[in-house]
Amino acid sequence: MRSVYTCLTQAHDHQLILLAAGICVVGVYGSFSVATHAARSEGRSATLWAGASIVAAGCTAWATHMIGLLAFRPGMPAGFDPYLTALSLLIAIAGIGISVALAIGQRKRTHRFVIGFLLGSSITALHYIGAASYLVAGTVGWDRSLLAVSIPTSLLMFGVAIVVTGERRRDLRRIGAPLLVGAIAVLHFCGMAAMTLTFDPERSLPPHALAPDVIAPVVAGVSFGLLALAVVGLRLTLNARAQARRDQERLRELANLAVEGLAVCRDDVIKTANRSLEHLSGVGAGALSGRRLSDLLPGLSLTTLPEREEREAELIGPDGQRVPVRVLRSEVPLGSGLQTVLAVRDQRERLQTESKMRALAYSDPLTGLPNRAHFHDLLACHAASCRKQDQTFAVLVLDLDRFKLVNDTLGHGLGDALLRKTARRLKAALGAHDVVARLGGDEFAVLQKAVAGPEAVHALATRIVELIGRPFLIEGQLVNIGASVGAALAPTDGLEPSQLLRNADLALYKAKADGKGTFRRFDPALDARVRARRNLEADLRRAIAVQEFELHYQPLVDARTGRITAAEALVRWRHPERGLVSPADFIPLAEETGLIGPLGQWVLRTACTQAARWPAHIRVAVNLSPAQFRDLRLADTVKAALTTSGLAADRLELEITEGVLLADEERTLATLTRLRAAGVSISMDDFGTGYSSLSYLRRFPFDKIKVDQSFVRQLPGDAESAAIVRAIITMGTCLGMAITVEGVETAEQFAFTTAEGCDQVQGYHVSRPLPLAEFLSFVDAREAA
Repeated sequence: MRSVYTCLTQAHDHQLILLAAGICVVGVYGSFSVATHAARSEGRSATLWAGASIVAAGCTAWATHMIGLLAFRPGMPAGFDPYLTALSLLIAIAGIGISVALAIGQRKRTHRFVIGFLLGSSITALHYIGAASYLVAGTVGWDRSLLAVSIPTSLLMFGVAIVVTGERRRDLRRIGAPLLVGAIAVLHFCGMAAMTLTFDPERSLPPHALAPDVIAPVVAGVSFGLLALAVVGLRLTLNARAQARRDQERLRELANLAVEGLAVCRDDVIKTANRSLEHLSGVGAGALSGRRLSDLLPGLSLTTLPEREEREAELIGPDGQRVPVRVLRSEVPLGSGLQTVLAVRDQRERLQTESKMRALAYSDPLTGLPNRAHFHDLLACHAASCRKQDQTFAVLVLDLDRFKLVNDTLGHGLGDALLRKTARRLKAALGAHDVVARLGGDEFAVLQKAVAGPEAVHALATRIVELIGRPFLIEGQLVNIGASVGAALAPTDGLEPSQLLRNADLALYKAKADGKGTFRRFDPALDARVRARRNLEADLRRAIAVQEFELHYQPLVDARTGRITAAEALVRWRHPERGLVSPADFIPLAEETGLIGPLGQWVLRTACTQAARWPAHIRVAVNLSPAQFRDLRLADTVKAALTTSGLAADRLELEITEGVLLADEERTLATLTRLRAAGVSISMDDFGTGYSSLSYLRRFPFDKIKVDQSFVRQLPGDAESAAIVRAIITMGTCLGMAITVEGVETAEQFAFTTAEGCDQVQGYHVSRPLPLAEFLSFVDAREAA
């Protein structure tokens, strides 16, 4: 290295050396500035500026080299070969252009290093071709060891310079230009130091050699061009920075309009943030600028965060509290290039909303208890756990007795308050780990987790019945209700949640059927009855569709003459497998399932059609169920049946029970009035079994009353029964109503009722219910007698 030092201090013009260094720095700066502007530009403008930066870079290396040669004092005549000098400039420009073209879009450092090596090779070729263009009146020798050190060193520096120039970090990019200047300096001065010149008086410069005074103006012109380019580059840089500041300010203004927090980041540093993010972080205006992103969002790394994919994170908010957020990274074109923008969305309101939605989805809003869906999930989880551990648990289902009456008489507001208090009493009755839920309406369910045996279930059910049976004080009123409870024990009564709930429901129905206010546990016989009922319902629906029914008629005779005056139509079901099914088995089922409507219409139409062919003095009586009577179209249905069959209206009697009158007295009165207006007779069936029959006789337009057979069975021996029948006959006679006594089975009963003055007699003493053909034969025989 001593030769290099000697070359610098003794063999060069110091002023020109300084000029060469200045031109190198200015040229490199100008080239970088123009190249940066080219990267910001688009289209043809970008191409022109890129070409200018390449030419400028080549000229910088060439001018630095040529000024260095002009500064060299060889101590003998010297000149320049014009062809080699021009070739060195072209090689520099071409090599730099190729290197730049290859460097575009390269992200890998190894690739950029290779490109830097190629760039250094072109500059090396420039130097040594330029050195070859330097002609002296003597011979030239080279120090190979110095060349072997200087050339690889400069190539390494060129490679590193290009590598750091492509880095994302600005502090690394800033050392790229000094490394290029240093690489050129090492290449030139080590190369000059390695050159040894020996004067030879016999050698002279070739005729085409250009004197240094001739080449100097060319070099000066190039240098002035580089200086001008540096000024242009400075101007472009200042403009770009001003534009960047304007863009940043505009970005901040736009970002401050956003509800979401926004931060522009470089690596892990926040360059700027909007007001929403500052407010979310609990800091003042501008306080986030310069902070590390990892301090604000611990555990978040921009390098591993996928672009445009939301991720959950936590933000350090005021007083160090952690705020749940969702972040989204996006590369946004802004200013001189892409900027990393991080969107931060506060998730507290969303999480609170989701929590409320879960509460609404899984909780009963009135009582706060788990709802049906949540209870089913809890039951399923517990059942799965107990199945593995072979544990026993119980499911209890209960509903409130007389709750509908409370709602109807005291209002739904008080009913809701009653349900809330019931929920509190149920929770008080349970163990620490048991669960109570509201399934809907006034129905609740209990999951009894720790069950030693049936006795524990019975004890809990008894406690529930006792607690709910105590009076409730609500809004100053004492409210008395009760509870019926059904229970199923797992695994004895089932394993699946749906099966356990179903079996507990069946037990609940049994408890209510047994008088309410009590407890029943599931019995397999209940399931058998339910299946039988379900099968019967399916058969009943099919029977209505295919008309498996028939009508039997029970005669009514005049009490004085014994002549048949009417017949009651009684429906019978001739099942293909079971034979003749009693009405007591299927009529209640038809009423529960709503099938009584189509069945009753069939009975009415059929009875009218068949009765139209009877002797004119015989009337037909048809029973109406409460469900039929609630149909507002009843009067129209009766009229249609009469019109279709041709039966005279005065030959049709409609029999109703007291239950028909209980629902809506005003509507019932209107319907009865319409039927009477159509010419149809109305009878009150089963008279004497209700509680308000006398008031009904006064209010409603009945033509006939039928004494219930329960009063006839003990006649004539039972004095009380005889007194009741006698009183009813007397009362009806006084009110101008016809009296029919049904259930007359013996001659003594027949004699008693006729002696008391009844109008008609019905019962087995006269005839049992008969199929149509037998009934007509019975009529003929009776008429002939």
